[in-house]
Amino acid sequence: MAAKTKGTTGPKIKVTWVRSTIGHRAAAHGTIRALGLHRLHQSVEIADTPENRGMLRRVAFLLEVEEPASGTAARAKEEESK
Repeated sequence: MAAKTKGTTGPKIKVTWVRSTIGHRAAAHGTIRALGLHRLHQSVEIADTPENRGMLRRVAFLLEVEEPASGTAARAKEEESK
């Protein structure tokens, strides 16, 4: 299950459920639930692991995925704005 991580503090991915699973296979709904999503338009942050990436790939047409900017890229943007 994606909700039970090993306590890693590594990179996270923000996932938002944007399309309903009505009319799709039960496996799609199960994958959405395994990602920790319970309601439409709900957002969660999950660990960036190969297992979670595989689940995201299976239901990518139902989700919006936002990857946080890496630390060096975020710092570069801050320096440009100064």
